[in-house]
Amino acid sequence: MIELGGNIKLDGFNSVDPPTIIVVKKMIGNYAKKISDNITQVDELLIDLKESDMENKIFRLNATLTSEEEKFDSEVQDINLFFALDRAMQEIMKKAQK
Repeated sequence: MIELGGNIKLDGFNSVDPPTIIVVKKMIGNYAKKISDNITQVDELLIDLKESDMENKIFRLNATLTSEEEKFDSEVQDINLFFALDRAMQEIMKKAQK
């Protein structure tokens, strides 16, 4: 498990290459800042990566945002890790805004 700043955790990203991890960390950090500044306090953000189909490289992401008031979940599948991450975080932001 990779921890970013204490309240952001990445699980299942150990097999991802270093340049990709740098982009992933930046994306998640930007989303966490947007959520924290504009929507709700982020107590914990957990992103769990699972590769569903190794042959076709389909990535499945489970994202969970825990705030002081609620818990928000998102599950996304995509062949592109960055698109999957973006969609998962967009879903979390939409759910947290309601």
